[in-house]
Amino acid sequence: MNTIKDINIENKKVIIRCDFNVPIKDGKIIDDTRISAALETIKYCLDKNCKIILLSHLGRVKEASDLEKNDLKPVAKRLSELLNKEVLFCDKTRGKELEEMVNNLNEKDILLIQNTRYEDLDGKKESSNDEELGTYWASLGEVFINDAFGTAHRAHASNVGIASHLPSAIGFLIEKELTALHTLDNPDHPFVVILGGAKVADKIGVIENLVTKADKILIGGGMAFTFLKAQGYEIGKSLLDEENIDFCKKILKEYPEKIVLPVDFAVTNEYTNDEEYRTKDIDSFSKEEMGLDLGPKTIKLFSEELLKAKQVIWNGPLGVYEFEKYKYATDEILKYLVENNIKTILGGGDSVAAAEKAGVKDKVYHASTGGGATLEYLEGKKLPGVEAIK
Repeated sequence: MNTIKDINIENKKVIIRCDFNVPIKDGKIIDDTRISAALETIKYCLDKNCKIILLSHLGRVKEASDLEKNDLKPVAKRLSELLNKEVLFCDKTRGKELEEMVNNLNEKDILLIQNTRYEDLDGKKESSNDEELGTYWASLGEVFINDAFGTAHRAHASNVGIASHLPSAIGFLIEKELTALHTLDNPDHPFVVILGGAKVADKIGVIENLVTKADKILIGGGMAFTFLKAQGYEIGKSLLDEENIDFCKKILKEYPEKIVLPVDFAVTNEYTNDEEYRTKDIDSFSKEEMGLDLGPKTIKLFSEELLKAKQVIWNGPLGVYEFEKYKYATDEILKYLVENNIKTILGGGDSVAAAEKAGVKDKVYHASTGGGATLEYLEGKKLPGVEAIK
């Protein structure tokens, strides 16, 4: 597959699809991690005297009221600060004003175009990979670089659409993501998978794809209770994905040695951070109780399994980590992996957010920017945004 270094971009008009889908509140960016992640590719293009055109989506645009809160202008401002260089901004996604701004670009100029999903307001043109829109955006440049791993699992006009019409390559961010994730195709053994999060439904594809490769799968988070219910335990008012109890029974029957389930939990009667919790073994839950985090025996059990591991992939927190009281297990296991230098890939989304909060994100082997894209890769699916470059 072409990377940015395999393609001639010198002095050319280069369109870069970035992932600037950052949290913004009252016009201020709360976390600029995704903007920083795009800098390497942008700076490389500056060094090659390119005229740079940046595209990104931000949030979802379903109705006119979504336009203002998903305006990319604050991103242009933050990007200017990070690059110490003016980043031009066009408030339109097409039309004369945009075309004039593109035509007036000088070498090393950077232009950020308004949120690609503004085009979703009229018939979902971006999200449905509208042929005419992809062709139009492609007409603005000479080369296309896809560096938005966060949308690589979507076939949109701003990735697959443009790539169909221009010489294309992946940027440094996608290259890093794929290099790290490719290690899972033939992992170092013992290979341990940690899965958390709320629902089994979200992880069925991941479990089915990785259970044959993994030596162990450690299951925490809300999804653990569906597995425990499948074993006949009383789980009280804990989260249950009723529709997938049979799937859990099937996996437990086929791979009894591989699935490791929690043995104790931090338990309370209310889904809140205010009430005091108690620690209970899984066989002593009452009907009124719910588990919101793993208990100390489970943390010890998981740690013993992880110490044997040569490689780990982790997707989803182990407790309700947005509540201060119930992020303990997630934090402890994160610290344990880092302290023992275990080769760990964090599979995007909440796992990476938890690592950021715990101050260990930069200490793991790889923290994916992907979320949905990483999850689909772990399910063994092809990523359209990457396949289009091939």
